[in-house]
Formats: sequence, structure tokens, C-alpha cells
Amino acid sequence: MKTPNKHPPRVLAIDPGYDRLGIAVIEGNPSRPTLVMSDCVLPEKGAREERLSYVSKAVHAAIKRYAPDALAIETLFFSVNKKTALGVAEARGAVLAAAGNASLPVIECSPQQVKLAVTGYGGADKAAVARMIPRLISLPKKKRLDDELDAIGIGITGLARLPYH
Repeated sequence: MKTPNKHPPRVLAIDPGYDRLGIAVIEGNPSRPTLVMSDCVLPEKGAREERLSYVSKAVHAAIKRYAPDALAIETLFFSVNKKTALGVAEARGAVLAAAGNASLPVIECSPQQVKLAVTGYGGADKAAVARMIPRLISLPKKKRLDDELDAIGIGITGLARLPYH
């Protein structure tokens, strides 16, 4: 299957979160990926439905602007903090709804798959992943939050898992 877009294979990657959502667009060959953009979406404090709407609108805007071939998102892992897990699950729902509204295929990536794709070891810690990302992909100099780096790692993994290259 060949990509219908005029750009190299492209993935919109999301590290889902309720307070901060990491977002990145990665394209190209999985062995030499290119960062198109990355950032953190920071919904204002307020009503849950407004925060989730903000997340969904940000993802929709990124889909419209960058025309990805797929959306890669980290699978939900169960947290000791139930309130945090619920917020992340709701943010994932807002992201998945935006992908569904755009008929965009979704690639789910487990934390172990991301660690394996980025470091070569599925049991690597977050620090090892953060150290390896700049070795795999050229990053413009700027301060990045963990969520943004996580989204870049998810993007690298999602690009490698696309059904076509």
C-alpha cells in the first residue's frame, strides 16, 4: 500500500495526558526519521469537558495542518493513582475521537514497544529513552518536557510500525 499524501510517510504521535499532552509529527524512513514538529498541549485548568475539548481540538488541528498517514498513541498502562489514570484515559478518548472523526488509522504503542524501538531494549528506563532520541532524530535546540520527548519516541515507533514505507 502506498501513501496517498505528497510527503514521505508521516505519523502524528501523541503521549496522552490530562494536564499535558505530548504531540509530535515524525516522517520519513524509520531508520532515519525526521521531526516535523513537537510540542506540549497544556489545557487550562477548568471543567473536565472543556479540558478534553481543548485536547480534541488541538489534535484535530494537527491532523488538518500536517495531514498524517496515521496517529500513533501510547497504550494506557494502569497507574497506582486512579485519578491520574482516569484523566489519561479520558484524554486518550478525546484523541481517539479526533482520529476517528478524521478517519485516521490509529497505531497503539505500548511503553515496552517504544523503549525497544528507541533504545533496542524493552526494559529501558525513561532516562535512557530521553538520551537516545537525539541520537536517532535531529532535534532543534529548545527545552522539552518529558511528555514532548515521549511523543517523539512514540512517533519513531509508530513510523516503524506503519504498514507501508
